[in-house]
Amino acid sequence: MPRDPDVDAFVTDLQHPLEAAIDAVRDVVLGVDPRIAETIKWKSPTFMFQGNIASIEPRSRKQVSVLFHQGAKLPGKHPLLEGGGGTVKYLRFADEADVKRKRKDLEKAIRAWIELKEG
Repeated sequence: MPRDPDVDAFVTDLQHPLEAAIDAVRDVVLGVDPRIAETIKWKSPTFMFQGNIASIEPRSRKQVSVLFHQGAKLPGKHPLLEGGGGTVKYLRFADEADVKRKRKDLEKAIRAWIELKEG
């Protein structure tokens, strides 16, 4: 699915030092499956497919933190996902180059969500 213009405007207005990395994450996630949508929820860019998949935490200025709302439930192994609580897991990126390096891991986590929801 193409980027949502409201999310584009939100990200631009953030004046985030890692805006290019945020946009790279958005492109990767939206490129996994055309049924994935993005919106702004909780003052964060949020990805959805049959529920909330993940949100980019804009308050983090030194890295791009992608919070997987139900990350602990994702099927398969995801060694780059870090614990954050009982269900939440994070995938963090230092910059745009790091998004490129971890692209496959991000795609795998998004596909796992789709697999979980489709049964």
